Amino acid sequence: MIDLVVKHQFQRFRLDVTFQVEGGITVLFGPSGAGKSSILNAIAGIYTPQKGHIRVAGRTLFDRTSSVDVPTHRRKVGYVFQQPHLFPHKNVLGNLLFGAKDPSSCDKICQLLDITHLQDRPVGHLSGGEQQRVSIGRMLLSQPDVILADEPVSALDIPRRHEILALFERLRDELAIPILYVSHALEEVGRLANQVVVIDQGRVSTLGSAEEVLSDMNRAPGGVRAVGALLTAKVVAHHDDGLSEIDAHGVRLLLPKIHANLGQVVRIRIPAHDVMLSVKKPEGLSALNQIAGVIVAMREGVGPGVMVTLDTKAGPLLARVTRRSARNLNLQIGCACVAVMKSVSVAPGDVGYQQS
Repeated sequence: MIDLVVKHQFQRFRLDVTFQVEGGITVLFGPSGAGKSSILNAIAGIYTPQKGHIRVAGRTLFDRTSSVDVPTHRRKVGYVFQQPHLFPHKNVLGNLLFGAKDPSSCDKICQLLDITHLQDRPVGHLSGGEQQRVSIGRMLLSQPDVILADEPVSALDIPRRHEILALFERLRDELAIPILYVSHALEEVGRLANQVVVIDQGRVSTLGSAEEVLSDMNRAPGGVRAVGALLTAKVVAHHDDGLSEIDAHGVRLLLPKIHANLGQVVRIRIPAHDVMLSVKKPEGLSALNQIAGVIVAMREGVGPGVMVTLDTKAGPLLARVTRRSARNLNLQIGCACVAVMKSVSVAPGDVGYQQS
């Protein structure tokens, strides 16, 4: 667990945050300048907060009341920055072993990160994604109690970005190390987060599970267009026409090609604005996915929209429709509906991978 209370007056803004989160990946989400990186820097010991305490895995790193302030080099914190900050005069292996607590685990870490074949290569000859993997490997070899990741994919192109996101999925699922991950990209929240802490102007505005936060139009980071459902499913088939078939608790869905083996567990983010509703089974549509469900909640916003929550066999699903449509269809709680979703509405960034 990470138990944090940090109060600090900077020159231009005040940071006043309190939260407790469990293991897995907690995404700190918010706009630039909200205070996300300042939270990581407090945990790392880069500055000393004026008030509060910081506890990681039962160990107190900082407590103003008790005058505890563990030096940075003794905090057992792993930091992943936007830039890899590798030593240019050392090769990959030299960078990995710098500060390693247990050099004998280097081969295992290299296999986890798929960098074994890079060990003898100068770091200047690596791609951006390879450099970031080496940086993460060096961090893991320091045997941290917590991993702090400050927008680690923001400097990468899209293919390399997906490589590093997949790597963080593996770290989340295979290592028992809590990760605080700073981001302002919604797709990273959907793919990675177990918990989400939304930071706004130096304060916590929202805290909850990824499913709770992304499905609540009053709490979702990014506003109403960010609202959506997270469905967990297994890949069951790849078709010759470029579609993959997944099974979400007995409901079959077709999506653009997923680069995963059969049986792989995936997490799919389905934005509410991409879901249509029908009160009877529709016919003659180009949309390939239809999911039967029952309306369990309806919430009106300040605009013309209504957020409809359906209980389905695949899991909770959300649809954003106009008040006019809701009225014309006589939508109400308890009404049976069919949710309709185009296959191509699911973008590659909306698909995450996890261990079964």
